[in-house]
Amino acid sequence: MPLTAGTRLGAYEILSSLGAGGMGEVYRARDTKLDRAVAIKILPEAFAADTARIARFEREAKTLASLNHPNIAHIHGLEESRGVRALVMELVEGEDLAQRIARGAIPVAEALLIARQVAEALEAAHEQGIVHRDLKPANIKVRPDGTVKVLDFGLAKAMEPTGVASPSVSQSPTITTPAMTEAGMILGTAAYMSPEQARGTPVDKRSDIWAFGCVLFEMLAGRPAFAGETTAETLAGVLHHEPPWAALPSETPADARIVVSRCLEKDLKQRFRDIGDVRLALAGAFTSDAAAAVPRPAVGALPLWRRAVPVVAASVIVAAVTAIAMRLQESRPALQVSRWSLEATGPTALNVNGVEHDLTITPDGSRVIYVGDRGRGIFVRALDNLEPRPLVKGTATLRSPFVSPDGRWVGFEEDLTSLKKVPIAGGPAIPVAQIDGILRGAAWLPDNTIVFATNRIAGLQRVSAEGGKPATLTKPDDARNEFAHHWPQLLPDGSALLYTALARTGGLDAAKVRLLDLETNRSIDVLDGASNALYVSSGHLAYVAGATLWAVPFDLDRRATFGTAVALSNQVVTTTNGAGLFAVSTTGTLVYAHASGFDPLARTLNWIDRQGRVEMIPAPPHAYAQPRLSHDGTRVVA
Repeated sequence: MPLTAGTRLGAYEILSSLGAGGMGEVYRARDTKLDRAVAIKILPEAFAADTARIARFEREAKTLASLNHPNIAHIHGLEESRGVRALVMELVEGEDLAQRIARGAIPVAEALLIARQVAEALEAAHEQGIVHRDLKPANIKVRPDGTVKVLDFGLAKAMEPTGVASPSVSQSPTITTPAMTEAGMILGTAAYMSPEQARGTPVDKRSDIWAFGCVLFEMLAGRPAFAGETTAETLAGVLHHEPPWAALPSETPADARIVVSRCLEKDLKQRFRDIGDVRLALAGAFTSDAAAAVPRPAVGALPLWRRAVPVVAASVIVAAVTAIAMRLQESRPALQVSRWSLEATGPTALNVNGVEHDLTITPDGSRVIYVGDRGRGIFVRALDNLEPRPLVKGTATLRSPFVSPDGRWVGFEEDLTSLKKVPIAGGPAIPVAQIDGILRGAAWLPDNTIVFATNRIAGLQRVSAEGGKPATLTKPDDARNEFAHHWPQLLPDGSALLYTALARTGGLDAAKVRLLDLETNRSIDVLDGASNALYVSSGHLAYVAGATLWAVPFDLDRRATFGTAVALSNQVVTTTNGAGLFAVSTTGTLVYAHASGFDPLARTLNWIDRQGRVEMIPAPPHAYAQPRLSHDGTRVVA
């Protein structure tokens, strides 16, 4: 039953139609109770009339509603009003992948970034025993900020008639008949069905992995892996033919080719068994000589930069611990070096996304504190222990842990609204203050106050660790080209703070490390073109510049650097907002996340013509921003 603007369904007011979805008509609506925008999907009348089916659907919907992941569109509830049954869902702005691919193949780096987020969504669902069963480009949306949202999770199963144990082609919720489809159009979701779905045999998570391979192939090639003018032709391709491997662009990395090939194995025993393995493979974790066996077009040798195109936002979970003084003063006695790694997958895996600073170390250098479980847990890992210990667990998003000077407390941010602390020995988390935004660094001072920054408040703020209302400590100076102050760090005598002044123009190359005298409240410049500086007991500042971790001698009395900076490592994960995923204890122990191919800033340059076709410019991925074209169209500056 078509609805018009202004129609009310219980607490929801219809605003406009969003078109037909795979399971019914979809509308933009407003939740009048919570005053938020939602999507309303009207269930088919034939479905709504089947009481047994509705009961089964409600049971499935409760399970689906339990999914809580940033890359999964949430189900808010079920609504029934005047004989109309509807599913209330998160409203996701932006275009879906089907619309995006219709304009042409997606550049490799962008496609792999999207693929990784889709894999993370599938992994979260599979861990809850939920299989999507209808994954396709039209069910994947990319928001304007680049966040990927997978829609209609598990609804294929939820929509099944009661008693159906396995799907057939006719039971697929979005397969259409020839009478419902325009001539020459690929029918329904046949192009993304796994061979076992096409045969009508039972489906498990490996069918999602097949569909994932189809989606990744289509993003890279700009055309489906299996296509036909009728359902029968399309399914025949799924069952008996290989994808057109030559359609993959020549710059597709070997890791991505392996992923597509193994996802599209018709033999279940040869296909990836777990989407978590797919995510790791996209990061190059399993690269071997097997890459030579992956089908690829016959092309000449690729330039080195094209064979080494980094995967944007690749999974990075390896941490290394070493004594920083060894690299700085060779005259000192050799100090012990220890190296270990955190889990690559699962709830204890280090959270690395290229934005948050989710790793720190206790002042005595004995324990590492980090965020894991996809942002839902904080863990403590003693350097002499093989297993991490959960410190904070829950459904909220946790970020940016930091430690008190005595090492007894860990502070952190929760859900953009709360600054909290928890005893490092274990116990309940205690609220400290209400804050606005995501933490961008925090320093716990000896006087039991906390200086912190957020992404929404431009300057540094200060609050008692016992609780209270934050007070403004600094304000960016427009005359100095500043727009935000981040990453505060205390000097050992407690008299001054180091912080990063991010520039309004010029990017991170124009950022400055500044020093704030806590008695006079005056600031001075310490380093240009640098960010996230920490004082090291060897008498150095460790800082990030040009995606590299550096150290330079620092005179505490004069509060000035001297001598020559030394590069400690160019394999430390660096974020898009000027932080390095590293921390230093007062004993000189450095902990950092090893980049292992991670490059959150890597972007490609592309031509887009007036028809929307995209062609990659043959230039290596880099931190490009604000491109400008010459008048004659032959050169670009970025």
